[in-house]
Amino acid sequence: MTTRRNALASAAALLAAAPLALGLAVPASAHGGSDLDERPALRERASAAPVESDRIEHVSQVPGLPSQPGTAGISGCFMKTAPLFVTSGVESVRVFNVRNPEEPRLVGTLPNAVFENEAMNCGERRTANGVQRFALIGVDLVDAAPTQPEHTNAGGNELIVVDVTRPAAPRIISTAPGTTSTHTVACVDERDCRTAYSAGDSSSGTFSVFDLRDLQKPREVDANANRAGVQPFSSPTSGHKWNFDEAGFGTHTGFDGASMWRTTKPRNPQLVTTTGRAGRGEDPAYPGWNDFILHNSFRPNADAFRAGAAPSIANGNVLLVTEEDYENPDCATAGSFQTWWVKRLDGSPSAIVPLDKVELADLGSFPSPVGAFCSAHWFDFRPGGLVAAGFYGGGTQLLDVRDARDIKPYAHSVWGASEVWDAMWVPVYENGRQTKRRTDVVYAIDLVRGLDVYDVRVPGERAPAGAAGDDSAALPLGQIAPMGLVGGALFASLLVRRRRA
Repeated sequence: MTTRRNALASAAALLAAAPLALGLAVPASAHGGSDLDERPALRERASAAPVESDRIEHVSQVPGLPSQPGTAGISGCFMKTAPLFVTSGVESVRVFNVRNPEEPRLVGTLPNAVFENEAMNCGERRTANGVQRFALIGVDLVDAAPTQPEHTNAGGNELIVVDVTRPAAPRIISTAPGTTSTHTVACVDERDCRTAYSAGDSSSGTFSVFDLRDLQKPREVDANANRAGVQPFSSPTSGHKWNFDEAGFGTHTGFDGASMWRTTKPRNPQLVTTTGRAGRGEDPAYPGWNDFILHNSFRPNADAFRAGAAPSIANGNVLLVTEEDYENPDCATAGSFQTWWVKRLDGSPSAIVPLDKVELADLGSFPSPVGAFCSAHWFDFRPGGLVAAGFYGGGTQLLDVRDARDIKPYAHSVWGASEVWDAMWVPVYENGRQTKRRTDVVYAIDLVRGLDVYDVRVPGERAPAGAAGDDSAALPLGQIAPMGLVGGALFASLLVRRRRA
């Protein structure tokens, strides 16, 4: 416990001091002075040509600041009623206009040093004055907004609401403490965000529900009014992320697998079923399905669900999941992308069962990077059956999940000195409103490079003009040595935070 406290304290001190020491325009640095000499080489390697398959073409890059690449590189989300993309890095919240998906245009910045806000979540609210748009930030350890010092936090477990209704002037409008981890925070309904859930704590098996009906005064909901103090809600799979589907269910992923909940009454969620022993990594019939944590999930076509139907994306009974194995140094096996069959949603226990999984070694982009971690991380689904996923040092991977029992590699792009945390399909907007359709443009959110923009040749489309037919050999994949920007005490704290308490 002493080691854990020291690591957390060191990371908090580094980030809390960053805005004062580095100024508003410079990102927080967790490296010592000697690392400054490495940055030119880092930038050169980060800008070298990628190892890239066919079906994908790099279009452009929105880089970080010259002094330190990667200011956009942790998380992002798209607004529902305006073509806006909101990102979070270690030193700022940024708002991009994505009316032209291939040319995201920066329109607003909020200096904000935060660790870690791994899953930026967008929300909206209809008001008498029009649509209010905002983003939710989850504070793990520390947050400091130099322009709004009253919102500094050095203890974590806090929800922050950032208003982006005026994209050019994002600002913090409120905060709320939580009794459990706010490593991630998610709106139950992004189009009318009045309730949000936190990642929660695996040690206590609990999570927080936040009441956002008054955005100026958000508060945690008390799960048990008969006990003193605010009581969190219990979950068998606490620890990481909530994802909500169109059928009124939420999936909670964490150290002990995934659980599905009925969330039609969002301030009183009801447990429905779980991934059972396989999700906990305890079923010998399914080795390697959870070596560390089930990270996040998505259930396409959830409204089409019928109990007992054959597993397929079209039937709404396939749960897409990434398993993060953050501490595994072997890129070949460090975290997988998975499909699970949701057999029933009638309260039967352990009704979500494994279908298929793939790791980086299965995706045709071997040999693996040298000295990197290559776990599966955040992903996004495109209607029609393609998944875009970030694999840290393993780059941006596109997967074909049209047959949920047989996941296939589709395309990939891997850079030197790169850490892809997320990959997202840009939505199709009509009359300024997001539709259920997706463009063929993917944004890769990279801690080192910033934001990379790709065109993808989706099934049924012809190759884009000028697209290469063969993999580029400009930078042999076996020689890639990705370097994270979060080092020293901050990196140590990241490892400690991800361990089971």
